[in-house]
Amino acid sequence: MPPPPPAPKTEAPETEAPEARATDAPVADALAITMALPARPVATATPFHELLRLDPARCLLVPIDMQEEHRADPRYLVAGYDRVLGNAARLLAAARAAGVPCLHAGYLRDFTRVPPRPFEPVEADGTPAFSAPGSALTAFCPEVAPLEDEAVVLKNDLSCFSEPAFRAHVAALAPEWLVICGVWSEACVSATVRDAVAAGYRVLLVRDACGSGSAAMHEVAVITLANRLYGGAVCDTARACALLAGEEALAWRLSGAAPLRFDPAGITPLYDSF
Repeated sequence: MPPPPPAPKTEAPETEAPEARATDAPVADALAITMALPARPVATATPFHELLRLDPARCLLVPIDMQEEHRADPRYLVAGYDRVLGNAARLLAAARAAGVPCLHAGYLRDFTRVPPRPFEPVEADGTPAFSAPGSALTAFCPEVAPLEDEAVVLKNDLSCFSEPAFRAHVAALAPEWLVICGVWSEACVSATVRDAVAAGYRVLLVRDACGSGSAAMHEVAVITLANRLYGGAVCDTARACALLAGEEALAWRLSGAAPLRFDPAGITPLYDSF
């Protein structure tokens, strides 16, 4: 059934900021609904937002692949990586203060454990093209480095769940919610989120503590994940820190299946509405 026709437009009062009017229309178009989402910061619930409260005792923070490679290797730079790292550091501080365990995941492409796959890119000498053992670039960035008592899993594939050690750590802790941040949004973050949902865990995706090769790549990845984030939620770092502390905060929750529609002009307004 096609969507209902949009409500008739009325002239905005002179006191309304022009940029606010310009933001509302693309968001409404991107959602393919007649009600425009309010501009951020969101103060009240919208059709896709609701107040959420997590039990810190049933949460697990999972930073993914926050390694030096993504700010030092020109091939794998993450856009706005310093900001992403800063937000991830805030999440770590909030989790540690609340007693929420942290499980750090890193990428280490070790051919002695998992031989090269068909079509996998390699260097001219046959060594891994990225995240090679022995490279200083595989080190965790100091802003988000694991503490001595925090678990670390090094993986050979996109999803953290591809590593038996990761699955064992998560199963032993038995969390309800995985609070996920990291890079790249459309690759290792996306694969881990999808596997977490399939395994029966709720995911809180912290959008501004994730990143990719460009802002557009990241924003599209988050919207695509949100469209099928069954049982989970999306929010920013400030709200995630509040949730990790056991406080109530507004979060975007999926309603139905694949409710979000967007075109290039609507990507950023829709992403900003989470």
